[in-house]
Amino acid sequence: MADVVVISKSIVRPESYNEGSDRVKIHLTPWDLFFLRSEYPQRGLLYPKPDPETQIISRLKSSLSVALKIFYPFAGRLVKIENEDDKTASFYVDCDGSGVKFIYASAKTVSVSDILKPVNGTVPGFLTGFFPVNGVRSCEGLTESLIAFQVTELIDGVFIGFGYNHMIADGSSFWNFFNTWSEICLTGSNRKEFPPLVLRRWFLNGIDSPIRIPFSEIETPPSPIVDTSSLLQEKIFRFTSGNISELKAKANGEVNSDDRRISSLQAISAFMWRSIVKNSDLDSEEVIHCKLLMDMRRRLNPPLEKECFGNVVCFATATITVGEMVKNGLGWVGLQLNKTVGSKTNEDFRVFAENWVKKPIIPILPNRVAVSNSVIVASSPWFNVYGNDFGWGKPIAVRAGPGNVTEGKLIAYPGIEQGNIEIQTCLSSHVMEKLSNDVEFLKHACVV
Repeated sequence: MADVVVISKSIVRPESYNEGSDRVKIHLTPWDLFFLRSEYPQRGLLYPKPDPETQIISRLKSSLSVALKIFYPFAGRLVKIENEDDKTASFYVDCDGSGVKFIYASAKTVSVSDILKPVNGTVPGFLTGFFPVNGVRSCEGLTESLIAFQVTELIDGVFIGFGYNHMIADGSSFWNFFNTWSEICLTGSNRKEFPPLVLRRWFLNGIDSPIRIPFSEIETPPSPIVDTSSLLQEKIFRFTSGNISELKAKANGEVNSDDRRISSLQAISAFMWRSIVKNSDLDSEEVIHCKLLMDMRRRLNPPLEKECFGNVVCFATATITVGEMVKNGLGWVGLQLNKTVGSKTNEDFRVFAENWVKKPIIPILPNRVAVSNSVIVASSPWFNVYGNDFGWGKPIAVRAGPGNVTEGKLIAYPGIEQGNIEIQTCLSSHVMEKLSNDVEFLKHACVV
């Protein structure tokens, strides 16, 4: 573990915040509450070292204050109401301007190359110390800031790590915020030049808010966290634009369907899923799952704006057996993912919510616990990751932090070269070793 020295901790509040009668209260939907027990997702960007004259901390904090004035829900806190009359609890977000955690740290023994070219291609464990809210769960947003940052100076670079409460925002909303923050820092733009935040104003008719959840469900202790970090490995696999075109053409060529086209991400996901299962020594009768986290904004009726702030994602889960996967080719597996994604309609979204409200269940999401029969594909290669220039250059790498890391977690990023896609992959060490030596797999992917 690298020596990370915390230089300062502070709270950054929205610029010119005035607490008043117009304070916004955001009620939470079933899809928000689904993440009540999940850890904050964490991501980080690696930057070149700025000029010594650049006052990066003061610049980052002042521009963050302006960005939080626009994206004010991040500066609020979660509120819990206990309803003794029916033994339930409710939650909402109070946009009270409490502010966000900002940590300034130093790791003078770590260089950029230690991150970009780690030993054996394995994501180095010391990166855990570069993130600000390790182990923090969404329900802790009662006292924890709903988004947090850590800026760590390296020998020859800077790493900006961040984590956010998934009940408040999804990846789309987070990257919209981050893109705005970096633009403000780069250009000095005043917040008046940016459009006002579009809040998710969608809720099911006939459902009272805030939603009431039985004490018994909330108070159910989570399963013990089994630290399998020594048994898990993370590597990043790169698919070039050429690799992607080949896999997409192969998948679509095998199914030869006129009414369905397997997308690039579906083809890559199918390829990764098949390759992982092939190297997992599972029985042919074993039931396996591939869960795709997908944005529902444009699928709702009426559709929400693409820029709508909030958490509007759901899991699309394809379920098959190992035998079916082995028997059929890449195209068939890609088609199962395609059909699963296509099934997530406005009606499906609403039915889930209506049923959930009748019997709320807060899932105990796996946390560093091996789940060998599932893969989860999160994030998106379409997010604007590499356009975030704060004034001393664009990012040179993106990495995921330890939040919500489980066996089978695949986190998709855009590659630094246009058209490429990179997948940060977490697997048990023995499966990762076999995958990393799979000649057929390495024809289409390479270790970063």
